[in-house]
This record gives sequence, structure tokens and C-alpha cells, in this order.
Amino acid sequence: MFTFVKNKSMNDVNANIIENTKKFVKQKLEKAEAGHDYWHILRVLKLSEKIAQKEGGNLLVIRLGALLHDIADAKFHQGDETIGPRVALNFLQKQKVSENIINHIVKIIENISYKNSLEGQKFSSLELQIIQDADRLDAIGAIGIARAFNYGGYKNNPIYDPDLKPNLNMDKETYKKGNTTTINHFYEKLLKLKDLMNTSTGKQIAEDRHRFMMQYLEQFYKEWNI
Repeated sequence: MFTFVKNKSMNDVNANIIENTKKFVKQKLEKAEAGHDYWHILRVLKLSEKIAQKEGGNLLVIRLGALLHDIADAKFHQGDETIGPRVALNFLQKQKVSENIINHIVKIIENISYKNSLEGQKFSSLELQIIQDADRLDAIGAIGIARAFNYGGYKNNPIYDPDLKPNLNMDKETYKKGNTTTINHFYEKLLKLKDLMNTSTGKQIAEDRHRFMMQYLEQFYKEWNI
């Protein structure tokens, strides 16, 4: 008598990997700063999927890359930029993800951040461009403003100092020090992101969020200078 075992389809396998990754990321980021927590990860995942619907790309790489892009953000680990890629690599190997996909995701994590783009990005792919756009979109607009002030409070940065002008030409090391006010951060990074979008879909979404930030700043100065 023969017993036939139905093999799992590749879609089923990938779905299991995604669910395992969500559980892993949620556990790892349980006590993360609110602007870089699991909710941030889920927003970036949804934005990445939305952009990929129009731009294409490998959905498994996009989903895993979005889920793992902030698994160990260097600014919360004494500036060590090797931890995130290493954690992702070890996890994906345990999930038996193929080596070429793992290598792609590691490169995405190594190259996605704004600070690394200040010294020239060393790797590019459509999947990186999509996730990078999604991550940058979450840094602007109403949620981006909330995240900026939350992180500023976390670092005990001033909200605003009229005598401290924004540094518009920071290199990576200066940016990493983060010695700025939250309002200056708008000019030093957030307002630049609209023009740094990679995809046409990302650019379209960024327009509205950028406009909202400009309106917010106008109202902020009106109240400050009353």
C-alpha cells in the first residue's frame, strides 16, 4: 500500500516564512522606541506591497526585506551597523530561505538607511528601491511628524531653537551624532525625502505627505511667533 504525501506549494512555504518572520520581528521589537517599533514595520510592509503592485519586484524579497529592515537599528545599538544584517542572516538561515534571497535581503538592510546614502549607496535593486521608498514615506506626513517628535523626546532634543540653524550639508558621521532640534530635523532630512524617492509610485504618495509637513511648519512658526 502506498501513502501519498501532498507536498506544500511554494506559496504555502513562503506564507509560513512570512508569518514566522512577523512573529520574530514582533518579539524582537517589543520594547523598541515607538517610531521604530513593530507598527512601523507593518506600515513599511503595507507601503512596500502597495508600491510593488505598480512597480513589480520579487514579493518574497520585498516582504522579508520590509519586515527585517529595522530588526536592529544601529542608532539603538551604539552605532553598530553590523548587528541588523547579522540578526537577519541568522534568522533567515534557520528558516531555510535560499542563499541568494538571504544575500539580497542583507544588502537591502545594509543600504536602506538615509545616513548610508549620504556617502553613496553601494548596492541597488528594484526591491531595495521599493522598501526604501516605503521606509522614507513613513518618515514624512502626519505619522512622520509624530515619529520625529517621539524620537526627539526619546533623545531629549529641543523642539526648536531659533538660534540653532539647520545643517543642510551633513556627512554621515555628523548626521549620526543627531545633535539637532526636531524642527531642524525637518530641514536636515524630512523635507529632502520627497525628491529622493526612487519609484514613480513613491513620488506620487510623497507629494501629499510633503505638502502636509509644509503646512505643519507654517502653523508651528505662526504659533511660536505669536
